Amino acid sequence: MSESVLYRKYRPQSFQEVLGQDHVVHALEGAIKLGRVSHAYLFAGSRGTGKTSVARILARALGTSETDLYEIDAASHRQIEDIRQLRDAVAAVPFESRYKVYILDEAHMLTPPAWNAFLKTLEEPPAHVIFILATTELEKVPETILSRCDIHHFKKPARQTLTEVSERIAKKEGFAIDRPAAELIALLSEGSFRDAQGILQKVFGASPDKKITVAEVESVTGAPKGELVSAVIQALAEKNADAGLSALARAAEADADTKVFAKLLLERLRFILLLRNAPDMEKGIKEEVSAEDFEFLKKIALQTDSRINSSTLLEFLTAYDRIGSASLPQLPLELAVIKLSSP
Repeated sequence: MSESVLYRKYRPQSFQEVLGQDHVVHALEGAIKLGRVSHAYLFAGSRGTGKTSVARILARALGTSETDLYEIDAASHRQIEDIRQLRDAVAAVPFESRYKVYILDEAHMLTPPAWNAFLKTLEEPPAHVIFILATTELEKVPETILSRCDIHHFKKPARQTLTEVSERIAKKEGFAIDRPAAELIALLSEGSFRDAQGILQKVFGASPDKKITVAEVESVTGAPKGELVSAVIQALAEKNADAGLSALARAAEADADTKVFAKLLLERLRFILLLRNAPDMEKGIKEEVSAEDFEFLKKIALQTDSRINSSTLLEFLTAYDRIGSASLPQLPLELAVIKLSSP
């Protein structure tokens, strides 16, 4: 099976199946019901949040058949010649639908001359044409285009949503998945349904018994063991450089992804500060981590003599940014541990 199988299999087919974008779904359904459909939409948001899926659903909701639905990859059709061809094509009436719908994916990739050529058509398209532009980089779309589109912002799905989606797909595929394993997949997917399903596909392929544990997810993805991240936090709290460096060394020996290790570390340090300074957020944090991890973080947060503070988080934010350019990926983290553990 290819990595794309799960994503295609579980792509939402109706507005009711779209998760995490209630504000977008409500607005589009309302516009259709009231007959106030725009001639141009722009869907903006990070990768894997459902922009193209919702564009297809919108087209179907408008009664557009596959024959009259056109998907264009603007990353590979970005020149002025491509837009001129599009401009000529939209003049033709639909084959069997009321509307011809054009979905332009990665719209921000169009060249400036292409945008200029597209502007007039976007402003005054034929009555039978609807454009849906999708982009992950809204800031690269010209203001003249933005002002002519009905813009909808797609949010990254919550960690809880991604966890539940992973559990649901695993069950449908005949796998049993531990809650911590689903939570780790949600974390690693970085707010992308597509990435979560891609990770699941890899884990399914490597599972010998259809029982997915957090250890299997760590092995397949290169994610560090959670206890090593906790060991670094404990060392920071105790100002114990030796213990912190030892945990980092064990993670490196296990070929753990340093960037992922740093991300997990940042997340848990943030949770500690929130538990200490914003008690009202405790319930939400409890839903984001396992019961064991929550007890550990809570214990560190309640320590009055803990050395973990906002400066600690800032130091590791800086280290995270330096990992990609360091000769040894773990070096920025090691330096941060040494600095924060010094007298």
